[in-house]
Amino acid sequence: MFWNLLPALGGISLFLVGMLLMTDGLKVLAGARLPDILSRFTSTPFTGAITGAVTTAAIQSSGAVTVAAVGFVASGLLTFPQALGIIFGANIGTTMTGWLEALLGFKLDLGQVILPIVFVGVLLALSVRKAVSGLGLALAGFSLIFIGIEQLKSGLDAFQGVATPADFPPDTLLGGLKLLLIGVLITMVTQSSSAGVATALAALSAGAVNFPQAAALVIGMDVGTTFTAVLATFGGSTMARRTGFAHVIYNVMTGAMAFFLLGPETL
Repeated sequence: MFWNLLPALGGISLFLVGMLLMTDGLKVLAGARLPDILSRFTSTPFTGAITGAVTTAAIQSSGAVTVAAVGFVASGLLTFPQALGIIFGANIGTTMTGWLEALLGFKLDLGQVILPIVFVGVLLALSVRKAVSGLGLALAGFSLIFIGIEQLKSGLDAFQGVATPADFPPDTLLGGLKLLLIGVLITMVTQSSSAGVATALAALSAGAVNFPQAAALVIGMDVGTTFTAVLATFGGSTMARRTGFAHVIYNVMTGAMAFFLLGPETL
């Protein structure tokens, strides 16, 4: 069983490396403009939400955007309402990776297409020009994400008939809460809800879990992303702490709504 799990663990590792490379590359492309973007385009909660969503979708890190918002509130660059808009938008933008995985990573065989993109990305990353190098890192990271998904999917395929939904907490209220807690812990440990979502989608694709079980895991992972923001509030001002805990309250409330909308299978 352990040896069968190693290919799946390798896929998760490739996915995480891809996320790190893509995030670093996009940050290089954005340069020092991130604080300026966040502070200039948050005049209303609506524009703040759009800014948070777009920025998070671009740099693929809701944690970075949320922590930045907390820091800007602490430094007086943003007000509490402006930061709330950014945080709400960041929760929308962070779903981009999951949609890409669901629509592309598990629907198409991208192996032959992705490998040349990795090669092009590595060549660009060797450039002395900062913007070109950042683009190369982003391309290479983006490609590794889908290579990791392919590896994860093939690794979990070995568990078809071995691991079934019956091996996980059942589709009951208590079972769903257990899966939700597992999702929270996974994100707190890995600091990447995207990697957890990829694993849940791969397990669902392989038949290891059913839809309510996978959904409960993903909901827990979304709640677990608030851990970083809470850490960022330690030692901060009162408004910074309010911002961090508003993020927790928002994710817990939306998570609770999603959990009870799963249907009678879960309840």
